[in-house]
Amino acid sequence: MYIRSRNDKDSNGMKYLNVKKALAAWQELQPLSEKDRERLSRRFTVDFNYNSNHIEGNTLTYGQTEILLLFGKVIGEADVRDVQEMTASNVGLKMMTEEARVKEMPLTQNFIRTLHKTLLREDYTVYRNLPGGVQTSYTVHAGQYKTRPNSVITRYGDRLTSLTFDATRPLPSEFGRHSLLRKFEYASPEETPGLMTDLAEWYNAAEQEGKLSPIELAALFHYRYIRIHPFEDGNGRIARLMVNFILSRHDYPMIVVRSRKKSEYLEALHQADIEVGPVPSDGAHAEVKDIRPFLKYFNELVATEVYNDVLFVSERDDNVWWYDGERIAFRTPNYTKILNAMRTQPTLTLADMRDETGISIAAIQKLLDQLLQKKYVERGEKDGSWRVFVTQ
Repeated sequence: MYIRSRNDKDSNGMKYLNVKKALAAWQELQPLSEKDRERLSRRFTVDFNYNSNHIEGNTLTYGQTEILLLFGKVIGEADVRDVQEMTASNVGLKMMTEEARVKEMPLTQNFIRTLHKTLLREDYTVYRNLPGGVQTSYTVHAGQYKTRPNSVITRYGDRLTSLTFDATRPLPSEFGRHSLLRKFEYASPEETPGLMTDLAEWYNAAEQEGKLSPIELAALFHYRYIRIHPFEDGNGRIARLMVNFILSRHDYPMIVVRSRKKSEYLEALHQADIEVGPVPSDGAHAEVKDIRPFLKYFNELVATEVYNDVLFVSERDDNVWWYDGERIAFRTPNYTKILNAMRTQPTLTLADMRDETGISIAAIQKLLDQLLQKKYVERGEKDGSWRVFVTQ
């Protein structure tokens, strides 16, 4: 029916692309038109917020995220907390983007804490049931460094990081009862303020010195920050925002860590941990040479994301669409005919689609089944109304 050309193996040779070539291709497109900047901004807003929160366990679908963030509406069944979390995430993204524009201002801990308070919104209490039926609780403080250890148990013996661990949600299913679980230490509450001071001072000095590229700066900041784990919750979301703060501050395109590739993300961090070692202060002061597995992953991520931006802006093909960072090339133009009809008509029955596209109802039904199955489209509340989540 169709071909989906995934973002690391598409027919344009992305498999063989490196970050230098991707950035060069991006620079050739500058300056972007206002229309293209707006298209990229809308796409990034949905993709970043959906993936960064989905990694942490947020249950909103890609479509729900798009409607919420672009139109301010909640569709379908949605957990109230997840809606609030996604909305706050977008506020944090906007705040980070504005701050990144003020390039003469150094990075401060106050900004990081304010960003955290924006994401979490308010303090809240977490309740845990211990063996023997005993219940314990603790408070997660928005915008404040941790007051209790947040070391965690993992099957690797190193990290069930906040990248995948939300203290208020159940343990992910991949960490089942048969996994080999050991403890991994993050910085203690007592160490955290000093290590965060070191982190901010290192970043500002390294940026001024200019020996590290923006990609090296972003990757190393991310790794050092995660080894500190300064907050009781939300560390992964802050790390991914700060990566884009650094890239944007140096006029690089912002990137998305895709939740469908979460295992690659975590494995790269895990391999870097092996090289750096288990002592938190060593991780918090790691150098680029120490985190080679994560830097390799990060370079490939930036290359892929930037080249996707290049394709999204420059490729002119009516049968190519995009969904959550994936390039979808339909073999038949009938998909595009149906999608365009859905986007231009407020309501559309099968008979209307037939009249609009010239495609038989039987063929339309088969194509619709494919689009619905992949969640590229969704039926609206009103009879004959449609929502289209793929974009061009």
